[in-house]
Amino acid sequence: MVASRENNNSPGRIPALGLRFLGLIFISILLMYFDNRDNHLNTVRKSIGAAVYPVRVIVDAPTRLWIWLGESVTSRNDLELELARLRVERLMTHGRLQKLNALEAENVRLRTILDARSRVRDRTRIAEIMSVDANPYDHNLIIDVGTQDGVFDGQALVGADGVIGQVIKAGLMTSLAMLISDTDHALPVEVNRNGLRTIVVGTGTIDSLELPFVVNNADIHVGDLLVTSGFGGAFPAGYPVAVINSVTRIPREPYAKVTAIPAASLGQVREVLLVFSSTDQDEEATEDE
Repeated sequence: MVASRENNNSPGRIPALGLRFLGLIFISILLMYFDNRDNHLNTVRKSIGAAVYPVRVIVDAPTRLWIWLGESVTSRNDLELELARLRVERLMTHGRLQKLNALEAENVRLRTILDARSRVRDRTRIAEIMSVDANPYDHNLIIDVGTQDGVFDGQALVGADGVIGQVIKAGLMTSLAMLISDTDHALPVEVNRNGLRTIVVGTGTIDSLELPFVVNNADIHVGDLLVTSGFGGAFPAGYPVAVINSVTRIPREPYAKVTAIPAASLGQVREVLLVFSSTDQDEEATEDE
């Protein structure tokens, strides 16, 4: 009895499912027709999209996070590499700028010294200072020319602004020179204003000279220019040496206390002029004959 009932009911279920399926298809087609024609379901779609959006965000979050982490790591590495490259370029640029500044300063010095050379009537030769004596009490330096270039002991060295010193030992390729500020150096000078002759000696200080043999009543004043007198044979006449910066007349003393500032910047020169006076040229010509 049960089997017969199941057999009787099963054929009736299949048509019902088929009708439902056909009904759903018909309703879907009808909805699609009206929606395509008048967009009646647009609001419904938006509502469903809004309701589903958080779910989509949650589902898509791991993928987006992974992609973001990868891009962040890559961007950080790229930025670090770019930063390192920029630092290297900055360092190289600063190095080139320093070299250019040094070359520009050297160019200015050479132009100045060449301009001084054009004002000098005696034959001259440019020499470069190779090194300076580290002993603060010996104001000596080495220049890059020697006897093979015609340098001789006692030869005068001048700069763009005035007398620098003189050669004390001429070697074959290099020479030792003494600055006028050395305590062992003495130079015959005269006051350019009135021709008063005296001697300037070094004090051991790079920016100070003394005139120990100026009498109290001598006509000498602050600001007077001292030039080489030409006596002594080493320095031709007329080269600037120093400028008087103090004159102290001591009562009941035979000599005044007079100090001067070198005309040339002795601590800043890089190139010097070796002066070959006409007397030197005549002596060389006589030796050659």
